[in-house]
Amino acid sequence: MARVKTGMTTKARHNKILKRAKGYFCGKSIRFTAAKEAVMKSLNYSYVGRKLRRRDFRKLWIARINAGARINGTTYSKMVNGLKKSGITVNRKMLADLAITDEKAFAQLAEMSKKA
Repeated sequence: MARVKTGMTTKARHNKILKRAKGYFCGKSIRFTAAKEAVMKSLNYSYVGRKLRRRDFRKLWIARINAGARINGTTYSKMVNGLKKSGITVNRKMLADLAITDEKAFAQLAEMSKKA
């Protein structure tokens, strides 16, 4: 049986990792083992960061809606509850955007939620 040489495959795999580690500090951008560890850790951080970003944006939207609601004489929880009872379905992202850009429309929604 013929001997299988894997030098080219190994070199390609190493280059793929080292390419991702370009710009890392010290030997992490040069040495394969250190680069591999750093790349794996950074991929893990980016995965977790994508989950945290959604959480952070939701917190931001709620804070903006709460600020806008308090200007209109209600609280966030009462406003969201009133909107739900009155059958108005607007997601938090759009409510936060309205609170910042279109205060009149947000005030109308706040009044509707108070009535419900």
